[in-house]
Amino acid sequence: MISKFQRLFLTIIGVFSAASAQAATDSYRFLHVTIDTPWAIFLFLLVFIMIPFILMAMLYWYFAFKKNDDETPVKSSQEQTTASKPGE
Repeated sequence: MISKFQRLFLTIIGVFSAASAQAATDSYRFLHVTIDTPWAIFLFLLVFIMIPFILMAMLYWYFAFKKNDDETPVKSSQEQTTASKPGE
């Protein structure tokens, strides 16, 4: 007679051996490497790695020019005349 542990062990081995054959067939069909695969990987990485850098550069330039516009205060003519007369 086969014990419960042996029956469980044989069942698990049977399930995994059948699943691995099916997985091997599916992986060959869906993950088959062709000459287009390196280009697909390159384009995927190009998009998802370069877009954040492009966005950072655009935001840097935007805020760099905006900061220069805010830092140059325009003096009125009255402030210029009072600043040129020392001691009064």
